[in-house]
Amino acid sequence: MIRFFATFVLLLASLFAVELTPFAQRLFVMPWTDALAQLSTGLITLFDPHVVASGKVIRSTQNGFAVAIEAGCNGVEATLVLLAAMLAFPAPWWSKIKGIAAGVVAVQGLNVVRVISLFYIGQWNREAFEWAHLYVWQALIMLDVLVVWLLWVRMLPPDDRDATPPLPPPRAAIASA
Repeated sequence: MIRFFATFVLLLASLFAVELTPFAQRLFVMPWTDALAQLSTGLITLFDPHVVASGKVIRSTQNGFAVAIEAGCNGVEATLVLLAAMLAFPAPWWSKIKGIAAGVVAVQGLNVVRVISLFYIGQWNREAFEWAHLYVWQALIMLDVLVVWLLWVRMLPPDDRDATPPLPPPRAAIASA
């Protein structure tokens, strides 16, 4: 447990440090954020054709309301937490790869729902937008990371090396007369 926790903290610090570099921002984070805005806008326009995206900004052409997807709102940090937890956990590499792939889809899928819901909440009520943005969705995204990780751990194949050998069957007591 201590080794897992120490590895997790070290990996998380390293991943966050790399994510904050200008190189990672330019080559990964900014394009990811723009793609998130485009995907969210694409889904919104299925029901509301009066929405456009420009870079990381989603805007209503009817009322002018816009949201900008900033750092911390693009799901990258939540995904890095999940990545660090899965990489730190002692599991076969193939299980880690499958878990990371499914986990990224789960976290980013919920983040798309988050962005779309905040876009509409903001048009309805700015105070509710701030509350949902700062408290509700932050907690839900991190809860999603925890649930995805726990489900992944539960679904890992049993490791025979760490398994406790089964107890021998109890011997039948012989009654003496």
